[in-house]
Amino acid sequence: QVQLVESGGGLVQAGGSLRLACAALGDIFSVNDIAWYRQFPRKQRELVGLLGSDNTTLYSDVVKGRFTISRGDEQSIGFLQMSDLRLEDTAKYFCYAGLRFRPGGLAYHFWGQGTQVTVSA
Repeated sequence: QVQLVESGGGLVQAGGSLRLACAALGDIFSVNDIAWYRQFPRKQRELVGLLGSDNTTLYSDVVKGRFTISRGDEQSIGFLQMSDLRLEDTAKYFCYAGLRFRPGGLAYHFWGQGTQVTVSA
């Protein structure tokens, strides 16, 4: 069973930047798609943005122009670059990725456990 692990969260001042990474622990063949969600206390998770299998991107209006999703490298399957962070970006951030385990196989989706991002004044 594969496990997704986010990293890169932490405390940052308003206006600053953070880059979140999502790593897959376990053997996978390829990453079909990756999305990032965030969750505020006592609220449902909301979509931050996604990178589709055809590399098209979609972002929520509140982060558009400030956040960028990209595919990963050898250590990570994907990144969320966050710039011009605001107090209201404080949340727990989750990656959600569609992974293939063999060529031509179906993509199965997994959630990470999340990483906290706190933006201070």
